[in-house]
Amino acid sequence: MSSAELEDDLTADEQAGLELIRETGGIHQSDFWKELDVSSRKGSRIVDQLAENGLIQREETVYNGHNTYILTPAARDLDFSLLMAGDMLPPFIADDEIDPQNDAFSQWVMTLAYED
Repeated sequence: MSSAELEDDLTADEQAGLELIRETGGIHQSDFWKELDVSSRKGSRIVDQLAENGLIQREETVYNGHNTYILTPAARDLDFSLLMAGDMLPPFIADDEIDPQNDAFSQWVMTLAYED
């Protein structure tokens, strides 16, 4: 099951928790439940569910002198086909230098525009 499908099955609290973790780029579990305005027990259940579904990473850490976890978003399923125009990647993805006289970008855009 893709992460998008897993996210569709989340409760409202789990969705709010996932969004918080993504917005912050990472948050300590001891702050997580406070930010969500839920009990520490409910916060732990939310974290357990998100981690079990592979939507977040949880790593042990020490914060303010206490053992806790840092919660970070997991890498999402990436769909590189969204970058494709036919079988062409955008021309500037791998180029270190861009030649302004090169019409590769125009060709890529035209291919994208005329795809079925």
